[in-house]
Amino acid sequence: MRQTTAQRVAGSTLVGIATFQAALALGAPWGQASYGGANVGVLPPQQRLSSTVAVPVYLALAAVAFGLVGTSTLRRRVLRTASLVLGVGAVLNLASPSLVERVLWVPVCVVASVASWRAAPACAEPVVRTA
Repeated sequence: MRQTTAQRVAGSTLVGIATFQAALALGAPWGQASYGGANVGVLPPQQRLSSTVAVPVYLALAAVAFGLVGTSTLRRRVLRTASLVLGVGAVLNLASPSLVERVLWVPVCVVASVASWRAAPACAEPVVRTA
C-alpha cells in the first residue's frame, strides 16, 4: 500500500510524540514542557508512569496512520477520533501556563490533528469496479 503525505506526516508526528513521552518516562528533565509545566526538571513518578502508558498508545496510533494495522474502516475511525483528541490537546496546550507547551506542543498537536484527519480517507480500501 502506498502511503500519502498525510499518512507519513501523521505517523511521523505521532512517533515523535511517543519519543518525547518515552524520554519523560525515562527521566528526561523536560517537566516544564509537559503536564502543564508544573514540574521543572524530571517528572514525579505518577506522571512518569502516565508517560510510560502513553508511549504504546502513540506508537499504535502511528502504526494505524502508516496503514500497518487494522482494517480500512477501523483505521479511518481511529484516525478521525485521534484527530479530534489531538485537536482538544492543542486547545489544552494553548491554555497551559507553560510557555514551552504553548510554543512547542500547540503546533505539534495541530499538525498531528490535521494530518490524521487528512490521512483517514487514504485508509479506505480501493473500490474495484466491475463492468
